[in-house]
Amino acid sequence: MISEVYNQSQFLTVKAAYLYYMKNMPQSKIANKLNISVPTVSRLLNKAREDKIIEFVINDPYLECIELEQELMNRFGLKEVIIAADPVENKIEEKEDAPDNHKKLVALEGARYLQRIIKDEDVLGIAFGRTMYYMIHYLNPCQKVNAQFVTLHGSLNSLSDELDVASLARRMAMAFGGENKVLYAEGFSSNENLTKQLKEEKNVKKIIDRFKKVTISITGIGSFYPDLKSLLVSYDFLEEEELDHLTEKGVVGDMALRFFDSEGNECDTDFKNRTIAIDFESYKKIPLKIVMVSGVHKTQTVISALKGNLIDVLITNYSLGKSILNNGELETHV
Repeated sequence: MISEVYNQSQFLTVKAAYLYYMKNMPQSKIANKLNISVPTVSRLLNKAREDKIIEFVINDPYLECIELEQELMNRFGLKEVIIAADPVENKIEEKEDAPDNHKKLVALEGARYLQRIIKDEDVLGIAFGRTMYYMIHYLNPCQKVNAQFVTLHGSLNSLSDELDVASLARRMAMAFGGENKVLYAEGFSSNENLTKQLKEEKNVKKIIDRFKKVTISITGIGSFYPDLKSLLVSYDFLEEEELDHLTEKGVVGDMALRFFDSEGNECDTDFKNRTIAIDFESYKKIPLKIVMVSGVHKTQTVISALKGNLIDVLITNYSLGKSILNNGELETHV
């Protein structure tokens, strides 16, 4: 009986929970309204949860995203996984726009994640891509960071300006209020000797040297398997004989203009020594490698990138994440 003396009124507990969770009233206003202290309001809200007066339910598909996140992290030893719930697409026109809808959701998650973790003095490496283009639209311009934004590869003259890495880096630096470092050179040159000469030019060499200082990278992935879905293909950047050559060399995907095989190793292609971009070994040494990717058709490409340790943080949509989990062959990390 004595212990009951110290119990709070059940009605008061319900009232506090109602005002806080249903009416979105701040705890300070609840305290004034009920003539109690703010710490007492906090205790009442805790009691409402403990006594199951108020219960929280995470509805599907959001709960499934959390569970999938943990499974992917455990399976592939990733530092972090972020899953965007697939959009509900009922109308015909929505289904036609589905690939971009998935990219936009992943891009939004990418923007929010990057803004959570980037800090002053970071050096952020950036690659080209449509998801990257969408991500920049979601950056909050009010969040300023004294960081550097570096292009991980040269430009591609066949790409539209909005997708080009130089444009993306400038816009991202502007959004964060940081410093822009652009590699002013073509990503692919015509021959190996020309590539060597270009790499020795003062401004180009300065950016290439900065690759070793990159602390975070954020990229997408182009897919060459089972279908040719890379932007390098869809923008007709590659000639038919070049595509045949890449296929013969077992290319399954591209990242920052580097082509990799089913094991996530760089392919020995004609492009390897005439590409002006971060080399694979330097890329692998980046402390935090963020990859944003969507679309079930990229399942095997992402699995290959995971095998090659090319991803630390995976930001993807639910259907692709589930497909990666179901088809991945990597052993569970302990």
